[in-house]
Amino acid sequence: MSSARFFQRHFRECSVAAVLGLLLLALAVWAPTFYQPQPLLSLLAREAPSLLMASGVALVIVCRQIDISVGSQFGVCCVLAGWMSVWGWPPLAVLVGSVTAGALLGAFNGALVAGLRLPAIVVTLGTMVMWREGLRLAQQGRFVNLPDGVQWFGWGQLAGQCAVIGAAAALWFLLALASRHLALGRFLYAVGSDAEAARLAGIRPQRVTFGAFVLLGALTGLAAVLNLVQSPQVDPKSGTGLELKLIAAAVVGGVAISGGRGTLTGVLLGLLLLACIGPALTHLRVEAYWEKAIQGAIILLAVVAEGWRARARATA
Repeated sequence: MSSARFFQRHFRECSVAAVLGLLLLALAVWAPTFYQPQPLLSLLAREAPSLLMASGVALVIVCRQIDISVGSQFGVCCVLAGWMSVWGWPPLAVLVGSVTAGALLGAFNGALVAGLRLPAIVVTLGTMVMWREGLRLAQQGRFVNLPDGVQWFGWGQLAGQCAVIGAAAALWFLLALASRHLALGRFLYAVGSDAEAARLAGIRPQRVTFGAFVLLGALTGLAAVLNLVQSPQVDPKSGTGLELKLIAAAVVGGVAISGGRGTLTGVLLGLLLLACIGPALTHLRVEAYWEKAIQGAIILLAVVAEGWRARARATA
């Protein structure tokens, strides 16, 4: 594949990578303290759970669906994992329990969307409120105090941060490979591009859609455990507003809201770009309230660019 054709095919990913590179270069020149090892590791560890969930959100969007309840699912899984730790469950059991809980929450959404063929935006809006309010009633705002040895897996901060980052990176890499080279991954793109054509080709769109929601739920449960070990307490409000960040990372990274197009590489780049804005403003001594405005502008530019490219292809 020629470089020109590669750039044309991966225009969004290349654009986001260029913007991210310029931002990192500007920080290297005007705020080199950004690259101090410990703060940088803390940033990457903090964003590692978001990478897993953003990848799951992207695959759901590729399937031409949406899940805005993922933040509430994350909060439920965090609290459940905290309770299991308090009850003395071993780490592996906590991991399995959290992933199972997340998968069940995703399966509930998937059953309503794929089984009853209800609009995903309506279903997940309802479950977002239901899970969040149920958690609020159960906890009444109380934090879950974790026992000793849970934070950073009991290995210390440096080793724990490396483990969290490494686990998220490894799983993201496997998901990226699977979405490109395994039949199940390609089914998502086929269903998102044209569900009826996929059905005629022997693919069962409803099963694929259900599987996408279950996968997102399982990734959310795993992300909850990676988040759990980074603090001595579990905040019952964990995940509030997180769905907007995850969807934004996918859209900025080139995942088409209309489905059928996008890569997890773009999701990674989009998440890194959005994650670096806040610390960059701090190091450049710019007021923090500009962060949301800049993120919103980036999202808007990404959507406008996608619309412009779609119109250009239609008139070509």
